[in-house]
Amino acid sequence: MAKVCFATSSFVTGVFGGVHSRTLQGEWRDLGETWVRFRSWSIPGIWSSRRSVTSRCRMTLEREKREEETWETGMGNFMFGGHRLRLYSGSGNIDLADEVARYIGKEATDSMLRKRFADGETYVRILESVRGCNVFLLQPTCSPTNDNLMELLLMIDACRRADAAQITAVLPYYGYARADRLIDPDAKRREALTSKLVSNMISEAGADRVVLVDIHSPQSCGFFDIPVDHAYASPVLVDYIAKKNLSDVTVVAPDVGGVARARAVAKALNDAPLAIIDKRRDEHNVAKVLNLVGDVRDRTAIIVDDMIDTGGTITEGAKLLREEGARQVFAMCTHPVFSGPAVERLSSGVFEEVIVTNTIPLGPEKRFPQLRILSVAPLLGETIWRVHEQSMVR
Repeated sequence: MAKVCFATSSFVTGVFGGVHSRTLQGEWRDLGETWVRFRSWSIPGIWSSRRSVTSRCRMTLEREKREEETWETGMGNFMFGGHRLRLYSGSGNIDLADEVARYIGKEATDSMLRKRFADGETYVRILESVRGCNVFLLQPTCSPTNDNLMELLLMIDACRRADAAQITAVLPYYGYARADRLIDPDAKRREALTSKLVSNMISEAGADRVVLVDIHSPQSCGFFDIPVDHAYASPVLVDYIAKKNLSDVTVVAPDVGGVARARAVAKALNDAPLAIIDKRRDEHNVAKVLNLVGDVRDRTAIIVDDMIDTGGTITEGAKLLREEGARQVFAMCTHPVFSGPAVERLSSGVFEEVIVTNTIPLGPEKRFPQLRILSVAPLLGETIWRVHEQSMVR
């Protein structure tokens, strides 16, 4: 892009293929036009008369003033790279979406109509123009999983047909992520590779990129044919644990697949020792713990996992740790799915605390005294802001 030169006090507009302008305060801003300050010279065929130039100059300055007011009030149409930011929420986690909106400077998420017809069909409509906007759609695919997934696809399609510049699907919790491989192909189970199928559906609906939080298997990000920003909630969880000043901490992986996650947490907690629970899973949602690799006697054990579903795996692991002499047992996970008997198991007294985040909304029936809920709104808000500014996402 060509940059402009400066002379004295008058502004004219030219066609250089650039998109930058400069305010009177000396701040560069993307406005889709290039302004050149000049003394007494002109280029025939490019600029119009001095009167029309003065009029257009005044209009542009008024436009910049409105944008400054918008920035100062912290509402609405933030401009970066020539595109406005829009944040919409599905019905999956409205409270989290509002927290994220406040983090990035909005009073609330932007307006969208969502409803379900009597026969169960979902209806979505954007209530404002999103032409040329960077649109972020925040929707976890938690229970009711299929309804929330369909609503997300419809939101993406609505924004695509409304000519949004870029559509980013923000999934605090990505359902179907556990169906990421074909289990025991020798048994000829002929099962679906659902994680890949869902990623294809999101891409084909019109999403340009995806933001995920602690997906079950990080390699599943490769199922998407569009850019993926994978955010980790471990800093939020580790910060909470660090403030408790626990002594003699051992971080425990609930299975072999969670070793990398547990190792990262252990490193963040001053290189705490690591233990591994060896388990066998005979069928879905049913696990059998066999033995423990590592020492937890007279220590504080922290079981780290990406999610708690029925609570069977993590509860059985906690019982094993108690039998092996652990002084205290904490459970720490990102996604509190809490299906079936999870609440009963987690509140049975085997845990001092069960620490989770708000990627999935929890109603009163899923809360219990040992539960601690941490917010990932700052994490998601910062990620959204960096994607919007096209800067590095950490």
